[in-house]
Amino acid sequence: MKQISITDEKQSEKAGRKTLLKICLTSLFAALTAAGAFIAIPIGPVPIVLQNLLALLSGLVLGPLWGGAAVGLFLLAGLLNLPVFAGGTGGIARFAGPTGGFLFGYFLMAILAGFIAGEPRIGKKTSPLRIIIAVIAGLLVVYVPGVIWLKARTGYDWIKALTAGFVPFLPGDALKGLGAVLIAPRLRKTAADILES
Repeated sequence: MKQISITDEKQSEKAGRKTLLKICLTSLFAALTAAGAFIAIPIGPVPIVLQNLLALLSGLVLGPLWGGAAVGLFLLAGLLNLPVFAGGTGGIARFAGPTGGFLFGYFLMAILAGFIAGEPRIGKKTSPLRIIIAVIAGLLVVYVPGVIWLKARTGYDWIKALTAGFVPFLPGDALKGLGAVLIAPRLRKTAADILES
């Protein structure tokens, strides 16, 4: 009876440690996404940023739940007026402005990419095709709420909204996507090693 109690205690301790590590990784990815705010190129109502790559990696590396939590934490920091959005800004006005849909899109991106890629596990390799599909789907899903909200807030017609909020970002997103495809498998392995150690 005592042996079962000790075993249960060890399993409980291991589960608590794993949860704490997930919280730490979630916080790290939220902080990295926030740091990406300082790399922004203004080209109109929607700037070119590094944050979408970091939000994408949150989902790819941590899976849908914890990756979504990382982006949610980042968005919460912005909502609380911390300077985590493009150009070092924050506040509720950013959600109401023309780029608000893209911010919500980051959350969808992390969840969708994480869902497609799956949870990282030791000894379980994710196929390159699955990572590629997760990256493409994640990058594209941002534009659904992004362009719709941009159109609603600016009064643009669909052509102008797509021209301002979608077309100029495709080459950069292709490069970011390639980067994510190349580094995500290594980061997933590292995360799995940390969580299962």
